Amino acid sequence: MLSDEFPEMKRRSPQSLGGTPVRLFLYVPDVDATFREATGAGAKAEQAPQDMFWGDRYARVTDPFGHGWDLATHKEDVSPDEMKRRMEEMSSKRAQPAGKP
Repeated sequence: MLSDEFPEMKRRSPQSLGGTPVRLFLYVPDVDATFREATGAGAKAEQAPQDMFWGDRYARVTDPFGHGWDLATHKEDVSPDEMKRRMEEMSSKRAQPAGKP
């Protein structure tokens, strides 16, 4: 359960503690809609929805109380070999200097 901070009950928010090692991972039917709803309600966008190499469409937000949320919609099953290939492809694109195809 997540709730407002209640210091008198020893329930502190991540903001009061200076952060948290915990993130909540939630599968939702439509990650794009959930991301828009969350950011519209005051959550801070960390990563806009995007298709990921493991087969999910994925986004990250932090709610107004400092709780981190990973949001995803499963789009496709990906074999281990294909996942490895996609991850390597993504990594090689990130390693290229800016402006290089």
